[in-house]
Amino acid sequence: MDQAPSIETVLQAVQALYNNPDVMGKEKASVWLGELQKSVHAWQVADQLLQRNQNLESCYFGAQTMRTKIQYAFYELPQNSHQSLRDSLVEHASKISSETPPVIITQLSLALADLALQMPTWKNAVGDLIQRFGSNIQQLPFLLEVLTVLPEEVNSRSLRLGANRRAELLDELTGSCPVILQLLSACMDSYADDIRVQAKVFRVIGSWFSIGAIPQEIFLNTKMLAAPFECLARRDCPALLHEAATDCICSALYCAEDLSKYSQLAQRMFEGAQTLLEPYHMAVAEEDSDKCINYCRIFTEMAESLLNIIVDTPNQGLGSLITIEMLLTCVGHHLYEVAEITFNFWYRLSEELYQRNTTELTDIFKPYIQRLIVAMCRHCQLESDHEGVPDEHGDFGEFRVRVSELIKDVVFIAGSSSCFAQMFENIKTSSPKASWETSEASLFVMTAVAKNILPDENEVVPQVVQAILTMSPDTNVAVRHTSTLLIGELCEWIERHPQLLDPVLQYLLSGLQHPLLASVAATALQSISTQCRDLMIDHFQGLVQIVQAMDSFNLSSEAAIGLLKGTATILARLPHNKIAEGLLQLCLCQISPLKLLLESTQAVKQGTNTDPTIWLDRLAAIFRYTNPTVTNGQMHPCQPVIMELWPVLSQACTKYQADVRIIERCCRCIRFAIRCLGKNSATLLTPLVTQMVQLYAVHQHSCFLYLGSILVDEYGCEAGCITGLLDMLQAFCGPTFKILEEHNGLRNHPDTVDDLFRLCLRFVQRAPVFFLQSPMAKPLLCCAIAACSLDHKDANASVMKFLADFIKCAREKDDRDDFEARSTAVKQLLSDHGQALVHATVNACVFCLPSYMVPDVAEVLYELMLINLPTFCVWLETTLKALPTENSGGVVTATHKQLTDFHKSATTGPDREFVDIFSSFANISSHCEVKDDINLFP
Repeated sequence: MDQAPSIETVLQAVQALYNNPDVMGKEKASVWLGELQKSVHAWQVADQLLQRNQNLESCYFGAQTMRTKIQYAFYELPQNSHQSLRDSLVEHASKISSETPPVIITQLSLALADLALQMPTWKNAVGDLIQRFGSNIQQLPFLLEVLTVLPEEVNSRSLRLGANRRAELLDELTGSCPVILQLLSACMDSYADDIRVQAKVFRVIGSWFSIGAIPQEIFLNTKMLAAPFECLARRDCPALLHEAATDCICSALYCAEDLSKYSQLAQRMFEGAQTLLEPYHMAVAEEDSDKCINYCRIFTEMAESLLNIIVDTPNQGLGSLITIEMLLTCVGHHLYEVAEITFNFWYRLSEELYQRNTTELTDIFKPYIQRLIVAMCRHCQLESDHEGVPDEHGDFGEFRVRVSELIKDVVFIAGSSSCFAQMFENIKTSSPKASWETSEASLFVMTAVAKNILPDENEVVPQVVQAILTMSPDTNVAVRHTSTLLIGELCEWIERHPQLLDPVLQYLLSGLQHPLLASVAATALQSISTQCRDLMIDHFQGLVQIVQAMDSFNLSSEAAIGLLKGTATILARLPHNKIAEGLLQLCLCQISPLKLLLESTQAVKQGTNTDPTIWLDRLAAIFRYTNPTVTNGQMHPCQPVIMELWPVLSQACTKYQADVRIIERCCRCIRFAIRCLGKNSATLLTPLVTQMVQLYAVHQHSCFLYLGSILVDEYGCEAGCITGLLDMLQAFCGPTFKILEEHNGLRNHPDTVDDLFRLCLRFVQRAPVFFLQSPMAKPLLCCAIAACSLDHKDANASVMKFLADFIKCAREKDDRDDFEARSTAVKQLLSDHGQALVHATVNACVFCLPSYMVPDVAEVLYELMLINLPTFCVWLETTLKALPTENSGGVVTATHKQLTDFHKSATTGPDREFVDIFSSFANISSHCEVKDDINLFP
């Protein structure tokens, strides 16, 4: 958008967006307004819309635009515009009244808060805002909203504040704490009957606690400490206030986890939480589930904050086990949603006990975990009127999955065998009239711990297996379903008890023929086949017959593929002279329907038998898990079968070349076929590469690049194949560079970046000299440098891995005799592009990448430093000098001393600390660009 639109044009677009009945008109207005928001003219437009105050829609759009511009594009403003922008926002806020919609208040609050955080010249912003808005009842909600979002935005990634600025802000906010608490106390007194104001007060406190900006010595001496507990203790506390008070206490408890700073606060919070037990029981009696959830959140947050002291000094002081008793009280609530709140604590407790690994400590917590598991079993019971098998995809089904994961994590504390035996005892001792859902829930818990049972256990498991195998066909189908799951989980135990294999297989075959049990039976059969593969060799033909009849069973696609996986695993154990026949049998029932689709003109309908991905996925599973042992010089038993199937796979690539979903499955299938054959797939190389190059020239599906990396991995060390593989790379580079050089090409095609540099990495690993001396090495290195700032996790990781291994070629010797040639080629490329690489990586970490991606980048710089330290020092110094200096453009960045200290420590410190040193530096620097070519607020 080159020129600023008139305000009338903008108002018309906003009117069309919200009120035009024509869908096309709405979409057109939305696109146009979106482009306006991205432009530099949006600053003036938003300001004018707020000044006009014409209607709700235009005011909201103006406020929202102003907030997003400050949040994401503050660098567009020169420093001399900051004060004008602040004055304008304060003026807009001063017009807020009791009739101002909350959405506009929120947007203006965020805008002003984000401005204060990014405007270091605005000193004492909190005091200024309180002075301006604190005495006006109409504007009090706005002031409290700003004070709430201000701390929340300090750690906002979108603002990209550096550690220097965050530290400065934390000091400022902490210094403002007394006046904040004074204001909030006055609000509590003056608006004691105003629920909304009191709720906002609690949210402000919680927000400030969330960043540790309230010193405990100040807070403990105010009545604000007791206020949220007093609210929660009231039986008639309104829901809005109840939740706000809960949030406030949880934030304080989270802060109190640092006992070295907040021991007194933790003690007072611990005492206050205990006063909430009686209100919790009252809420249970009154069936007020929302309040029960709030109390449980507090008890859980307290338990997590005190976890270390509970484990260090159980039942002493703040380590009192009454905290765990409070959690188990909540776990006993009839709603599983309440019990689920506590899960993270149990995970953390189990991790602590596992790391410490002391029997004495584990025994202390064993009774609590036993009670937890019993309660989880009760929560996992299906409704008595439930029909069919348990559903894993509904809310309750997903809860049961999480319970299963929790039990697997904590069961070592209670003992897997004792838990298994206890659940079986529950089933045996149930009265004859006991409901089926009690048995099913016990079996479900047994399934979660079955993998932990020792294979030589001979007391309880034989009884359980025998009871399942002799189960009446009239047994509730949900019980049979979970029993079948349990059989699959006991596969390791069954391997050690081969006498039970035949009856187990008969039981599972019976399940396959039941529409509701077919999938779970197939999954169990997969587990048995994979674990007991040597025992299953004699049953291979029986499995083949099941596979051939697979589509007559009611199997999910995952279960069908699992069944093929198990069968293929056994196939690889057959004598070599029988593998080809077995593979052909498995493949024919997949390839035949695929051939029919290739000959058909019928349109593809995803998820039906007209979808070729069904058969391609099944073939891929067969190839992937058929891995016979082949000695050097021996013909691969799968080669003739795969060569016979190749024309069909090639035809599928041609027919479906425009459909990325199907092509990805074709490439995956071919990939596993190649992996299956290894070097024996050489005859496929030429036709496959030729077809890939032709198709990629028309359709730039990145899966072709990935498949190319597989070929390089297999054949990159074969001298006769290298030229052809390099030709493939060169053919790929043209179309790839074309799409990556488009506007936002790297960001719009992260999968292409990812797969391109996986391919380059394979060349560096398998044929480094040929790659480094090729004409593609330089443009690919330049492309990698350009991609350093791409904040896509997988794509950036592939780029960095390529760059790191590329540089290693110049210093790491191996058993190959090409070290000198490699080293020379790398150093020549770095002499031309090393400075650009250092500049790109450092700037990417400072301006573009999230902190968790910085270590990968640091590895690249570390490798550069190892090659030539003096040159690296110069490159790094040049890059650091080009960074914004302290207060450049009004934004606090790394100081000159910090830049100097970083350069010194990075280039002279211990090698093992380089990544940590660089990561710390990247966090220090400000993450904002500065432009001085506009002046929108003269």
